[in-house]
Amino acid sequence: MAKQTITVIKGDGIGPSIIDSAIEILNAAGCEFDYEYVDAGLAALEKTGELLPQATLEAIDRNKITLKGPLTTPVGEGFTSINVTLRKQFNLYANVRPVKSFEGTKARYSDIDIITVRENTQGMYSGLGQIVSPDGQEAEAKSRITRDGAEKIVTFAYELARREGRKKVTTVHKANILKSTSGLFLKVAREVAARYPDIESAEMIVDAACMKLVMTPDEFDVIVTTNLFGDILSDLCAGLVGGLGMAPGANIGEGAAIFEAVHGSAPDIAGKNLANPTSVILASIQMLDYLGMQDKAEKIRAAVADVIKSGDRTTRDLGGTHGTTDFTQAVIERL
Repeated sequence: MAKQTITVIKGDGIGPSIIDSAIEILNAAGCEFDYEYVDAGLAALEKTGELLPQATLEAIDRNKITLKGPLTTPVGEGFTSINVTLRKQFNLYANVRPVKSFEGTKARYSDIDIITVRENTQGMYSGLGQIVSPDGQEAEAKSRITRDGAEKIVTFAYELARREGRKKVTTVHKANILKSTSGLFLKVAREVAARYPDIESAEMIVDAACMKLVMTPDEFDVIVTTNLFGDILSDLCAGLVGGLGMAPGANIGEGAAIFEAVHGSAPDIAGKNLANPTSVILASIQMLDYLGMQDKAEKIRAAVADVIKSGDRTTRDLGGTHGTTDFTQAVIERL
């Protein structure tokens, strides 16, 4: 069997150091991948004058699987978000954000296990029709939901639930007010739910879902929702397990998948060997699951969990005093 080649985008700020950490751990776990390194973000802008060079797009397309660090899109300079561009370019319609409690973190809960499945290409977040009036007094944007887009994402969520032995899928919406867009999403979600009698289906208005996630998070298993609500809810869920440093993300389409740390590039601590690499390590575990390498995924997950639980060489955000390289070493020793 030919070796799987992974496209690697190290990213900006702390990106290179946490990606290096994840790759060292993948190698230590015996994952025999080839890696093709390409640039995007500020690193690419400095070298090529483009945030997302053609060569990078070609590598993502060619290898189908990408592991990426956080990227910086310059703010307010007319640059489109790189992440949004990648999602559109490769039709990565599903954004999958799992959160799971790790013993030893300073999180408020100890038994969280929730997956947020977010539609990744439509709705308010996709930035359609953004207009600001010439006098700067008015602004508008457009939200578009298609039946096809809604059906694809809800079906994806139920298939994921079935595959992973999950018991319940909650559709989160705002159909009581946004009767057109959110209304269509909910209508389609109900039709899809009827095809999965083996899985419990629930629906919840987004504001109520936010409150319940904070008060009684054990009510949730898999959440499926539209782009903007998913963006917000998945960060709320990350907060339940100790923050964005503990939350990975996958962007999945029919022909390509991109696995990433969901936090920012933290330029203030770049190059200081302080960053917690857990988010991107967990993203690489998601990648292994996607590739059908569950045994390796489980091995790495157990090693990370043990390091965090024991407090052995943990980073500052986990209550320790160590840096990226020490934490990585601690995980590798357990492997």
